[in-house]
Amino acid sequence: MHRINLARRRLMQWLGAAGGLFAVNEARAHHTDTHWEDRSTHQIVYQCNKADPDYLGSVLFSVGELIRKYEDDVEVVVACFGAGIHLLGKKPGRPIPKELQERASSLVAYGVSFHACGNTMDSLKWSKEDLVDYAVMVPIGVDDIMLLQEKGFAYFSW
Repeated sequence: MHRINLARRRLMQWLGAAGGLFAVNEARAHHTDTHWEDRSTHQIVYQCNKADPDYLGSVLFSVGELIRKYEDDVEVVVACFGAGIHLLGKKPGRPIPKELQERASSLVAYGVSFHACGNTMDSLKWSKEDLVDYAVMVPIGVDDIMLLQEKGFAYFSW
């Protein structure tokens, strides 16, 4: 019987896991703010305007379920304004569990966009530097939702 080399086994496990992560990274959406001609069949914008952890968890869970179901065939934008913008703060002014910010960050790898309302940022005296790196600043959150709807995005709010 062959003796199992534990170091080799761990290396192979690590390489397998890393390969899986690269494969998952390839499954992300292919859209950008300037590249709309390659549209997915489905587009949706979520309103995110509360800082309540249960509410935020529900929004992020729903986004994740759409990504799992439609994979690359769905474009998702989470429009954060009002108290919901704290999800995108490097140092949120409201208590946002780190787990929720990590979950939002992981969704970005699948092509989900998180938009931050400039009006809300102004009221909080925040600048772009106060936001997580993946946040996209828009001048007016509600205007952003309207413009996305005009492009064919469905609108969802809790």
